[in-house]
Amino acid sequence: MDLSVLQYPFIRNAFFAGSFVAVAAGFIGYFLATRGLAFAGHALSHIGFAGAAGALLLGIDPAFGLFFFTIAAAIGIGVSGKNLREEDMNIGIIMMLMLGLGALFITLYSGYAERAYSILFGTILGISRTDAVVTAWFGIAAVAVLASIFRPLLFASIDPETAQARGVPVRALGIFFLVLVAVAVSMSAQVVGVLLVFTLLVGPAATAIRITRRPGSAAALSIGLALIYTWLGIFLAAVSSWPVSFYISAISFFAYLIVRIFQPVIAGAAL
Repeated sequence: MDLSVLQYPFIRNAFFAGSFVAVAAGFIGYFLATRGLAFAGHALSHIGFAGAAGALLLGIDPAFGLFFFTIAAAIGIGVSGKNLREEDMNIGIIMMLMLGLGALFITLYSGYAERAYSILFGTILGISRTDAVVTAWFGIAAVAVLASIFRPLLFASIDPETAQARGVPVRALGIFFLVLVAVAVSMSAQVVGVLLVFTLLVGPAATAIRITRRPGSAAALSIGLALIYTWLGIFLAAVSSWPVSFYISAISFFAYLIVRIFQPVIAGAAL
């Protein structure tokens, strides 16, 4: 493997930021899969697209619009119903409106098309050192917060009725978790773009839980896979002309496919 690409600052920035994004996305993605909220994560990425596109139209950094829209939507989704798993229809309707608004904002935007495309497909190879450091701090904060509520959130995810009966604030935890998902979506969008943010949030976790059912092991494996996908994707993009998002999504897909095919064998040697 040719590591000479690491001599370039923008490649090092990409690896630095991508690593923190991968850790946060892999950790949060485990709970996203466990709680059956994969569609909510997908919807938040599209809602974030509308926010980023609106920010571009107003001449503001797209990251601000992305964060604001996803976090506001996460709170709205969490408050909208008692059982988040039953809110797919509401989420779909909100996502439909936001996709339309995003398309309108992009049409009205008269600036460089590259800035609009970067929202859709990510800009990890163009991230500055300052943005990389900010991304790292967001990643550290998200992981630290999720680690602090790991046990009650896991309890509420696996058996919400019993957890609530024992005094666990199930609904509040659900809303708070969706806010963390919004943060992860906003971070991951820099790597793979809003169209493929699903890749880092769901791909590693979906593979991990097919290898092991132990919560701690599955969460750790999800993080490890997200890191491997991201590192390989950045490296392959750096030595070719193809985008990072393609490599990460392709690696994630084939890894899941292999595990799915050989799951009976893997299950016998599960952690």
